[in-house]
Amino acid sequence: MRPFGRLTLVTGVGIVVSTVFALAGGQATPPAARTAAGANQMPRTADGKPDFSGIWQALNTAAWDIQDHASSLASLLGVPPGRGVVEGTEIPYTPEALKQKKENFAKRATDDPAFAKCLLPGVPRATYMPYPFEIIQNPTMIGIRYQFARAVRTIDLAGKSRAWLEGWPDFWMGDSRGTWEGDTLVVDVRKLDERTWFDHAGNFHSEALHVVERYSPIDRDHIQYEATIEDPTVFTRPWKMRMPLYRIIDRNFEVLEWDCRFDQDSEKYKDAIPK
Repeated sequence: MRPFGRLTLVTGVGIVVSTVFALAGGQATPPAARTAAGANQMPRTADGKPDFSGIWQALNTAAWDIQDHASSLASLLGVPPGRGVVEGTEIPYTPEALKQKKENFAKRATDDPAFAKCLLPGVPRATYMPYPFEIIQNPTMIGIRYQFARAVRTIDLAGKSRAWLEGWPDFWMGDSRGTWEGDTLVVDVRKLDERTWFDHAGNFHSEALHVVERYSPIDRDHIQYEATIEDPTVFTRPWKMRMPLYRIIDRNFEVLEWDCRFDQDSEKYKDAIPK
């Protein structure tokens, strides 16, 4: 797809998404209206659904590498050691795609769209970036605000048609539609821009990527997160990653806005002389 068209759309969608997110926050179920829960049970909304509202974070190293990995100083950031989050440990790349992954890995210090360029991380990577994110929930929509790169996304729960998206360029954070399967929130994510990576190790996808997320409550402070990845252009079969998400319970904690691209440009042009 044409980069210019995509760039224009992403800017416009960012404005729309920010507005909708604000509306979602304004309509979120107030604490007084939530169903009372036990000390360790996930709170519920007035309509009986698990209430995921709050600030969460994944406590792993998947943003650097979703597979098992040792520490490394090859990148400017440095890479902490960590266990992988991929079910079965291996990612089923096609032979050609595996070559591309290795090329990405070799250039990760400069080409990683998130850590190197501070671009939006995409889905599912936004979930396990090493920064917090806030969920705001109401009966028809869920909004998620991520600290990294000021990323936001909305999850439509009202079953609205996707027909209007036909022919439009892809989005950096995709288009998300959610349904409930019992207490599990299932989110179908499509229209994802192919320029995002899954991690700093260069694991990647094409514009054919389809992600299905599952948010299952464990207790009031833990969610089991699962993402099924399907992309027949890059992978020989669908595969999964899973991890727990942890609620941040610090009363004074908040998700601050961090536009690292602005910080990069400020550093780059700090000695520039105005003409």
